Amino acid sequence: MGHNAVRSRGHRAEGELLSRRQYDESDVRVRPGRGTRPRTKTRPEHLAAESAMVVSVDRGRWGCVLGGDPERPLVTMRARELGRTPIVVGDEVSVVGDLSGKPDTLARIVRVAERSTVLRRTADDTDPYERIVVANAQQLLIVVALADPPPRTGFVERALVAAYAGGLSPIVCLTKSDLEPPEEFASAFADLDVPVVVAGRDDPVDEVLSMLSGRLTALIGHSGVGKSTLVNRLVPDADRAVGVVSGVGKGRHTSTQSVALPLPTGGWAIDTPGIRSFGLAHISPENVVAAFSDLAAAIEDCPRGCTHLGPPADPECALDQLEGKAAKRVDAVRHLLTAIASNEAW
Repeated sequence: MGHNAVRSRGHRAEGELLSRRQYDESDVRVRPGRGTRPRTKTRPEHLAAESAMVVSVDRGRWGCVLGGDPERPLVTMRARELGRTPIVVGDEVSVVGDLSGKPDTLARIVRVAERSTVLRRTADDTDPYERIVVANAQQLLIVVALADPPPRTGFVERALVAAYAGGLSPIVCLTKSDLEPPEEFASAFADLDVPVVVAGRDDPVDEVLSMLSGRLTALIGHSGVGKSTLVNRLVPDADRAVGVVSGVGKGRHTSTQSVALPLPTGGWAIDTPGIRSFGLAHISPENVVAAFSDLAAAIEDCPRGCTHLGPPADPECALDQLEGKAAKRVDAVRHLLTAIASNEAW
């Protein structure tokens, strides 16, 4: 075989090798998809983050005020590392990014501080899913009309229970006193030492304002009881204030969202949507009794499994040993516990 034939076969073999290598996947580097890539557990520390309070929530955007100052509003989003961490009105958060508060700017919430109090509810008494209404509120102002619609003691009782269980101090605020005198309804809560304030259309709101001044207070009530009217009296030019603190770029505040409004005397009033249902599936009798120091000490001597309702359900309940004013409080608290246990419609 000639020399030229050998060279020709050599070139063909080399060409076939190169051709095979073009289709050889052994040295192909395949980048894994996003879902299979290992994720680091290291999270940024954001040491330069500043503190802010959440004052509104609207479809993936949170209105905040830097340092709790209503004159320093921000629009924020939730940082990716927080995942689905719930963030509600009243939360103390840490924010980074553009903190100028200028139009079309967006900062990020990178941390949510531990809550001192939480107002929770469930859709009904069988729903295990808790909904956080407000965080870190010090007080709960329960707004009740004395007439039109008539006052519902069941709603007030449930609101009191939610306040006690969440660590809030309840206040009952009675409206429409021009239609019905307040004394009879107010007397129902005397043994619980719950403050009752009257704020009808013709009543001054100075007393209510002094109770709310310098504190974070959530307002709840049925639709039609005059809660919005009261808010407008407590916060002059409330519509403008709503526009400032909830200007998250997706529409103004409506009755379906909570919003914190700055009071002229200091402090915040958190206006919440009209309540249609107030389930307490997450509440135990101990949560309620623990709100009263004298009763909480007494139930330490109760037998295991005691529901604190007294005879015949709990013949050995230690609360029956209390006397005087404490005994009257026991009767009032048991009324609350009975309302929860019976799951009466209201």
